[in-house]
Amino acid sequence: MPQVIRRFHITGKVQGVYFRHSTRVEAERLAVTGYARNLPNGSVEVVVQGPAGAVERLRQWLHQGPKMARVETVLELELERDTLPPPQFEIL
Repeated sequence: MPQVIRRFHITGKVQGVYFRHSTRVEAERLAVTGYARNLPNGSVEVVVQGPAGAVERLRQWLHQGPKMARVETVLELELERDTLPPPQFEIL
């Protein structure tokens, strides 16, 4: 199954609501690697690598996030293969 690498930029009420932790739990459940980090403007960046189907399921999940989040937008960018995320999912 082909591996893909994606970067997601999520805006809305996504900091202070366990968004990064919940993303890590979901990523581990889907067996994808990468990271989630808060950005200074209040948004969250998620970079993920894995099978296309698993990354797609995580993308769908990011549109809702954890219970307390209110996601406004999810922007997506495909990354080049030389931009590899960490070997396990990390919270930065």
